[in-house]
Amino acid sequence: MTLNDRQTDRVIEMAWEDRTPFEAIEFQFDLKEQNVIELMRRELKPSSFRLWRKRVQGRQTKHIKKRNFDKGRFKCSRQKTITHNSISKR
Repeated sequence: MTLNDRQTDRVIEMAWEDRTPFEAIEFQFDLKEQNVIELMRRELKPSSFRLWRKRVQGRQTKHIKKRNFDKGRFKCSRQKTITHNSISKR
């Protein structure tokens, strides 16, 4: 899949976010973890890429299999549910 500049920027943004798993990037952009790593290596400065790799390597929140909540969800369990344009009460 070829990404345009806007999609590439979004993938980089999602990859930097601590709570966005690689599976969410794959679901949305059809890029496996290795493809994301290659994209980050290509698009970031070498020092930024090393910093990112150090940050995400082994991080539980970047891999759904290492998380302890529902594997089918890509949102935080503490995120409020929105219904009919209003935030539901607890």
